[in-house]
Amino acid sequence: MKLIFSLLLSTCFITVTAQSTLNETLKQQMIMDWERAKAYTQEYLNAMPADKYGYRPVDTMRSFSEQMLHLAMANAGLGSIATGAPYPFATHDFEKSPALQNKDSVVYYVNASYDFLIKAIRNMDPARLGEVVTFALPGGKRTGTRFVWLQRTFEHQTHHRGQCTVYIRLQGIRPPAERLW
Repeated sequence: MKLIFSLLLSTCFITVTAQSTLNETLKQQMIMDWERAKAYTQEYLNAMPADKYGYRPVDTMRSFSEQMLHLAMANAGLGSIATGAPYPFATHDFEKSPALQNKDSVVYYVNASYDFLIKAIRNMDPARLGEVVTFALPGGKRTGTRFVWLQRTFEHQTHHRGQCTVYIRLQGIRPPAERLW
C-alpha cells in the first residue's frame, strides 16, 4: 500500500512540475514573440513617411495612423484582459483623435502598448495562463484562458500590421521583410 501511495504521489509531483515548466516555457516564448513583434512593427512605423500617416487607400478605410493606433489600443485592452494588468492609457478610444494622428504620437502609443504587454507578461505568474476569463467585447461575451486571450491579442496585432503592408506598398515603398524568427 505504501508503494502504491508513493507512486501516486510521485506521479502527481511529476505532473505538476511538468505543467509548471511548460507554463514558464510558454511565458518566455510569448515574451520573445512580443519583443520580435514590437521590433517588426517599429520597422513599419519607420517605413511610412511622416507626411503619409494620414493616408487611407480608400475613404472607408482607416488611415495608416488609425490602423496603428487601433493596434495599440487593442494591444493594451486585450492585453489587460489577458494578463489582469491595469489598462495603461487614460482613454480607450484614441484611434480617432485628430491630435494623435501624427507620427510621433502614433510611434509613442504603439511602442507603449508593446512595452505594456511585454512587462505584463513578464510579471505574470505562469500558473495563471490556464485561468478562464470572460469579457464583454463588441459582438458579445468572449471566454478563454489567459493564454488564449494573449494568443488572440497577438493574432490581432499581426492582422493589422499586415494590413499596413498594402498602405506602404501603395506609397511605392517596399515594406519590411517578414520576421518569423
